Amino acid sequence: MADETILATLAAITVTASFPFYIYGAWIMIDTEIVSWDVLVYHLKIIFPGLVLNTIPVVTWMIPRLFEQLGGVSALHAILGLQAYAMLVLALTGIVRIFQAKWNANLYHDPDQDVSLDDLHENMGAWRGRLRVGVFGYVIFWILAWLLGVYRYVTGYILV
Repeated sequence: MADETILATLAAITVTASFPFYIYGAWIMIDTEIVSWDVLVYHLKIIFPGLVLNTIPVVTWMIPRLFEQLGGVSALHAILGLQAYAMLVLALTGIVRIFQAKWNANLYHDPDQDVSLDDLHENMGAWRGRLRVGVFGYVIFWILAWLLGVYRYVTGYILV
């Protein structure tokens, strides 16, 4: 039980530590008027550690233990976590297409061009919508899964 408590504590700490990376990464994009290649790369350098901090405990500790404790709050926690990752995949389907269109228009190396993003491709509005829905959905489902994870941690390891 002591080893499991230590692992649960490490998982809780690393998953919780990922959130500031997400918030700062979002702030970078919201605060920047023109997203240049340098801004995009800086943004990705910030959010990537957050994704790693979150994903490593999920893959190495949470998923292998899922079926031995699946039920009730544990099942809901897993569903919300999976939904968060599904929303991340949705966001990636939008960002990849936006990236391609901006790259083809040379907007990363010469961001001062007076071009509306919607003029770059006929589907740009849909891709930007996927990106927004995916990112917003990821954050919402991540927070819900995190709250349930904290509840499970407190009731399973602190209040035992």
